[in-house]
Amino acid sequence: MERKIERRFLYYLLLLLFVVFCGLFSRSGLVPLPVFVSVYAGDVLWALMVFLGLCIIRPKWKTSWIFLAAIVFSYAIEFSQFYHAPWIDGLRSARLGGLVLGFGFKFSDLVCYSIGIALGASIDRGLLKFIK
Repeated sequence: MERKIERRFLYYLLLLLFVVFCGLFSRSGLVPLPVFVSVYAGDVLWALMVFLGLCIIRPKWKTSWIFLAAIVFSYAIEFSQFYHAPWIDGLRSARLGGLVLGFGFKFSDLVCYSIGIALGASIDRGLLKFIK
């Protein structure tokens, strides 16, 4: 018998908001962070945010399906950075568009996304056991 998945909306929403805060804070320059952290933390947290957002949007999906959807979405956004047309570059020039779409392809972003989504899957599995 397949176990019913019960994700609690409030837990995931609060976690998502915390991750967004940490991601924006990591890019703010308000507190000096080690270079390695300031360069890569935002990308890891962005992918974690995507994973948590999918947990909220699709609360009954298995963790593995959310993992796969988050990877596909994140990688698609990164590969879309090879595409430059006035309309999409216009979106990227806005602060929110730049945060979501990025500016240029970097292989290191794919690594960061993979780490962030794997972290999300670990957190999700832990929360699902805790909630049970």
